Amino acid sequence: MQNGMTPIHVIGGGLAGTEATWQIAQAGVPVILHEMRPVKRSPAHHSEYLSELVCSNSFGAQAADRASGLLHAELRHLDSVVIAKADAHQVPAGGALAVDRGVFSQDLTATLAKHPLIELRREEVLGIPADGIAVIATGPLTSNSLSDDLQRFTGQAYMSFFDAASPIVVGESINREVAFLASRYDRGEAAYLNCPMTQEQYLRFWTELCAAEQAELKEFERETAKFFEACLPIEEMARRGEDTMRYGPLKPVGLFDARLGDFRDSENRSKRPYAVVQLRQEDKAGNLWNMVGFQTNLRWGEQKRVFRLIPGLEQAEFVRMGVMHRNTFINSPELLHPTLQFKARPALLAAGQLVGTEGYTAAVAGGWLAGTNAARIAKGQLPLTLPVTTMMGALFDFISSAEPKHFQPMPPNFGIIPALPQRVKNKRERYGQYGDRALTDLRDWYRHHGLSSLVVKAVSA
Repeated sequence: MQNGMTPIHVIGGGLAGTEATWQIAQAGVPVILHEMRPVKRSPAHHSEYLSELVCSNSFGAQAADRASGLLHAELRHLDSVVIAKADAHQVPAGGALAVDRGVFSQDLTATLAKHPLIELRREEVLGIPADGIAVIATGPLTSNSLSDDLQRFTGQAYMSFFDAASPIVVGESINREVAFLASRYDRGEAAYLNCPMTQEQYLRFWTELCAAEQAELKEFERETAKFFEACLPIEEMARRGEDTMRYGPLKPVGLFDARLGDFRDSENRSKRPYAVVQLRQEDKAGNLWNMVGFQTNLRWGEQKRVFRLIPGLEQAEFVRMGVMHRNTFINSPELLHPTLQFKARPALLAAGQLVGTEGYTAAVAGGWLAGTNAARIAKGQLPLTLPVTTMMGALFDFISSAEPKHFQPMPPNFGIIPALPQRVKNKRERYGQYGDRALTDLRDWYRHHGLSSLVVKAVSA
């Protein structure tokens, strides 16, 4: 390792680990990134590349008045390498930041491999490093050996919920005479393929979905099965009621098929679909499409049978079937400071879904803070706490101060940000003001701590 400093160890090459590693190296501190793939595979990953996106290719809405969009903006201000690559490899997705996931992961892997202060080790880490500075970013599928050691260290068992990935369909197999291209309420470019359903078609689909056979969970999963409300399997949603899907991912509002006229006109309202299934573009060429909101644990044969009942998908060719796996997270309110340091060992930090934040962009944000603070500790500087008026700061404040007894994963949302000095009734305007305040406070905070002087721009992102 260069420059004589003791390297920091980052365990896990997902979004959080990748971001943490880059921030450490960019601060001029050597870092060793440990990633067990391809030596040992996880139940959900398919490649050996860093930051592989296993569920969706979307980082969420980009608009400044959306929680995910604000988080994107904050990370751009902080020179996030992951968000920079997401921007570089973006594919059409209406108002969302979606990427060509294969190229995105390959580029990040190559970028980190070229950095002179980064060493990538392909090996499974069996336990927490005994000393030195380390960041644990092993995500929701931490290996059994490291999980056991983490439980011994914390004195607590993992908490868990179940996550599921949506199927991906070949674009040429979608019937474009049925599916129409549009984004909800015509926001942004027309980027989603929409499969409209009549009431009769919907009820048949709903009936078959409720009766479809699920894949059998492993014994350890059956004992602790608990769904995360923001990522319910589509069959679980269907079983909650006939109309549950129509108020969720299959809601027909705001989607207009220009071939049939404008449904907003009173004379055309009878043409409005009863339900709509949306597909989001996966790659830049438009060859692959992700079934939005169709996370599932159905058996693969059942997925093909039931999902081909959707108009436009009768001949669908699936390149990836939906899968379901257990996500695990620690009880962060009892264990972590808002700096993402463990209370019991300040030189040990954690980031990503392991700490109880939910979603890709939140994982990147955790990686940024954990990596930045790990580098500061190595330099003898005080760790940083982000302003709670920012989305990043509010997330890490929440996971470190929530009620431990009822702690559950938290996605980015405006409900955790402190209220504005004066009440703003209009929600969109209120969220816009939250965003303006967050970015102003983040810039002031950044300048106050002189962060630009700490960054060694050794290698361009």
